[in-house]
Amino acid sequence: MEIRVLTRNRLFITIALVYALLGGGVAVLWLLAPGTITGDAVRLHAHLMLLGFVTMMIYGIGLHALPRFSGRNLFSERTADAQFVLANAGLPAMAAGWLAGSREIVLAGGLLTWAAMLLFTLNILLTVRRRGPGEA
Repeated sequence: MEIRVLTRNRLFITIALVYALLGGGVAVLWLLAPGTITGDAVRLHAHLMLLGFVTMMIYGIGLHALPRFSGRNLFSERTADAQFVLANAGLPAMAAGWLAGSREIVLAGGLLTWAAMLLFTLNILLTVRRRGPGEA
């Protein structure tokens, strides 16, 4: 039996790997030549790794696996699509803000990223919640 993975979920996983490479590259560059990265390289590295690699991987795997574990369809595919857009607009905005030294850009990106987290949380909770008598 072939397991179908939605393109969006594959994209979350692929972009997670790209963010991991970028985050690792920032760390290596910062260690080898500290003056080459303007702005806050440590925050940039940390967020590329945690929001970029770890969180995007959780999104991709979570949106695929959690509905299957619960025996239900994902509550809203459109919400998950919006989450993808928000997450992948927010993190690059945050990164640009740290490189430019702009708190306003970091804040805007952070709000987009948080909105993506909120959509993921609601979508998964509405997918796996108890729905009726006798359901565990």
